Amino acid sequence: MEKGQRITVVRAAGFLMVTMVLSRILGYLRDVFIYTQFGQNRITDAYNAAFSIPDFLYMLLVGGALSSAFIPVFSSYIATNREKEGWEVASIIFNWVMLLLTVGVTLGCIYMPQLIHLLVPGFDGRSLEMTIVLTRIMFAQVFFMCLSGISMGILNSYKHFTTPALGSVLYNLGIILGGLFLAVPIEHFWPGYGIAGFSVGVVIGSAINFLVQVPALKKVGIRYTFSFNFMHPGVKELILLIIPVIIGLSVSQINLFINQNLASGLPEGMVAALRTAQRIMQLPIGVFAIAIAVAVFPSLTAQFARHEDEDFKATASLGLRSVVFVTVPAAVGIAVLRVPIIRFMFEFKSGAFTHASTLATAEVLLYYCIGLFAYGAIHVLSRVFYSLHDTMTPVLAGIMAIAVNIGCSLLLVRFMAQDGLALAYSIAGIINMVVLLLLWQRKRGDIDGKNLLISFSKTVLTSTLMGLVVWLASFGCEAVFGVEAKIAQIIQIAVSIPVGVGVYMLIANLLKMEEADYVNKILKRRFRRSRVTPAE
Repeated sequence: MEKGQRITVVRAAGFLMVTMVLSRILGYLRDVFIYTQFGQNRITDAYNAAFSIPDFLYMLLVGGALSSAFIPVFSSYIATNREKEGWEVASIIFNWVMLLLTVGVTLGCIYMPQLIHLLVPGFDGRSLEMTIVLTRIMFAQVFFMCLSGISMGILNSYKHFTTPALGSVLYNLGIILGGLFLAVPIEHFWPGYGIAGFSVGVVIGSAINFLVQVPALKKVGIRYTFSFNFMHPGVKELILLIIPVIIGLSVSQINLFINQNLASGLPEGMVAALRTAQRIMQLPIGVFAIAIAVAVFPSLTAQFARHEDEDFKATASLGLRSVVFVTVPAAVGIAVLRVPIIRFMFEFKSGAFTHASTLATAEVLLYYCIGLFAYGAIHVLSRVFYSLHDTMTPVLAGIMAIAVNIGCSLLLVRFMAQDGLALAYSIAGIINMVVLLLLWQRKRGDIDGKNLLISFSKTVLTSTLMGLVVWLASFGCEAVFGVEAKIAQIIQIAVSIPVGVGVYMLIANLLKMEEADYVNKILKRRFRRSRVTPAE
């Protein structure tokens, strides 16, 4: 990868990481407020089940299918000085998507009871009714998610990452504000709508997510055309890309739906426990893996278009190695500190989230951590194939992963309950990653396999040593300060995590790992003053 290209990727990835950290912090505050107020029971089970559909659509339309399929097509028009035609394609896609969404949302609202019964068949009548109401409220956000997905694809094609990234922060902020002002009753002023307030917040957040991108769209020059020309070559190409991409990127969410379906028949609170643990597991994926994958994607697309095979291989390899370099130690650290983290995040003396809820969620989280690195790697590997205009390979690997998850879930839930569902999810992710790697090698030949294997071995060894140090630090803090007071819980985490990060980076630098230097540059550009400004 050329120096200029690497600097661009580092800038983009660094800025995306910061905004994603802020978004995840706000997401954490949202969950704290919900669980403190309502506990981990059928109320939060219903909210999590209802939220799974808009969350799924958010991932597809904003974080996945629209942007992943749109960028290669739209970028090719920009790269070949055909912007006018590119904007015509964007307009046609926008018109068709909005028309189809109107029909889809209408049908979804009509047949919502059947859909929810499919997702959570184990819920009783009252819980099902609550889930249906909450989902219908949140369905309104689909339109805004679609607009955000298209605008993100356009702006990222112009190498503008700022406002789309800020939109994800404001999305969670909108949910929190909706909950604060609508959920809790105010005497003599507001009756309060309980958990439904957070559902309204989802709609508010999605609207803000799109609106914040409008000024940037005007800056690059919006050229809207009212056209439904389905036969336009660019539209045909995008459709051929987007259908398999939707299937490919849906894999992890479909696997979660399967887990949710089976968990609905378990004791109350287990759907919420699975969702809470899964969100914590997704934190390093959202902060680091997706940021790196999104940042390298335009470079991969451009390098493939220019037939720069060596640069393409180097960019893909470094992106994948960097994701594994971050997610493996993150998984080890979270697994070691799972009880302290959940206890600190959700367990309050005056709250409804009990220590039993902490232990149940922590056990689920342990099994989710096994597959954390694989789901991070999948984000990069999928985009490698998308940049090659090959969307069928991730689909085939994803279908296999879904089949594995179904089989493992049905088997393991009998013996391990909710823990078995989390383990099945991890197993499916690892198999998905391995299949993508093998198919990538078959398609491209040399994929820098030697460096990938060496990097993975060093990462596992270093992470193991780090995990031991983190456990000793955590145990020492608990022995000295206890865990009853919040300040003691803060000290336990605040000491253990920096010690673990420091040891990990020290060993990685001693081993002269290229990924350590790459990640260091990303962090320095975002968390320290630098002469380089954020990517626009």
